[in-house]
Amino acid sequence: MLKKTLIAVSCAALSIDTFAAAFQLAEHSASGLGRSFAGDAAIAENAGVIARNPALMSQFAHTQISVAATYVEPDVSLTGLSAPAYSSAAAINADSIAPSALVPAAYFVMPIDDKLAFGLGLFSNFGLATEFADNYAAGQLAGKTEITTVNLNAALSYKVNAQFTIAAGVSYIYADAQITRHAGAGLPTYLQVTFGSTLGVSNSDEAVNLEGDDNAYGWNAGLTYDVAPGHRLGLHYRAATDITFKGTYSNQLPVVIGGLAGNSAPGTVELELPATAEFSGTHQLNDTVTFHYSMMWTQWSSFQSLEAYTDDTQVFAKEEGFTNAMRYAIGADYQLNQDIKLRAGIAYDKSPADQHMSISIPDTNRLWLSVGANYRLADDSSIDVGMAYLKGEKQTFTETDKLGGAWEFESQGNALLLSAQYNISF
Repeated sequence: MLKKTLIAVSCAALSIDTFAAAFQLAEHSASGLGRSFAGDAAIAENAGVIARNPALMSQFAHTQISVAATYVEPDVSLTGLSAPAYSSAAAINADSIAPSALVPAAYFVMPIDDKLAFGLGLFSNFGLATEFADNYAAGQLAGKTEITTVNLNAALSYKVNAQFTIAAGVSYIYADAQITRHAGAGLPTYLQVTFGSTLGVSNSDEAVNLEGDDNAYGWNAGLTYDVAPGHRLGLHYRAATDITFKGTYSNQLPVVIGGLAGNSAPGTVELELPATAEFSGTHQLNDTVTFHYSMMWTQWSSFQSLEAYTDDTQVFAKEEGFTNAMRYAIGADYQLNQDIKLRAGIAYDKSPADQHMSISIPDTNRLWLSVGANYRLADDSSIDVGMAYLKGEKQTFTETDKLGGAWEFESQGNALLLSAQYNISF
């Protein structure tokens, strides 16, 4: 029984806190970032349309390449409000738990004839990274959590008539993850009470270290409808994808209590990258102003539980019950002159984790405020820049570790996003 309990403590790291709404990435282009991605399933500005709606490829008369990079500077902090008797609230304060990141993307669109167009995109739809000190008091709840996904998306669009276009695509997805948790203050205390000794276990000893990767295939489809010149609607759907991270599982716990003492065993974790659907509209109001809007739905309700296995034995199962989430955005472009277009946008991003808060990803509802611009370098090339500030709501919540210790936190998270993009046609 003790052995099973300690294995469960080790695998508590794999609970839902790793996969909150912040796990989803929207940073596909600098042009989209400048208007908070409002209208992205209906606007055919550059080859980045592959990520948000490949049906827009039918709008291109020439082959185009776009390359983009977005720098993300998060500011996520935690304030401890209460802790178990073996620790203190001050011991769980933490600043800057999410490191900065660079999110690259590249796209290629090629018209085949007046009906067909082909495109390739290399981008990411999901990814995260958070890191706490090895000796963090609530080490069972948070350590290092890192996941990277790369999506290589090929798509084909078909222009049915002058107004209506359909498209479909297939994706090869590579995913890599590393999850580390530590004993924290709870496990040494538990061993001291149970055995009269900590058995050499310290706060910073690894209770779980799981590294693994996987590849999978997915699909997406989209359509556009031109209501009138300058007025277009777009709809895009990206199907859910099952990922099974396969790799190694280890910990530094003593063998006498069921630990692996630094040795490794096969480990797997299964999760589903959720389906998404986006509806957008773009409307040219006059010669200089265009208005855009989007609604994006993410099927987080498919993520009801998470299970971890080692040597084909289930060592952790947790029911979660996430809810579907919506993102709403509005934005506008202003054509300042022949060469410069200005952008602005605002968005509200709803978290699916209101009832399932955690400190690995202290997710919350977010408000996006964005500005951007496009500068035409020549008839066949341009650059885009975008900047967004994300303001997260304060949240207060309690997490309980596998030993019964209750930790109460207040979280606050904001982020600054800077993006640049180069587009060339030929």
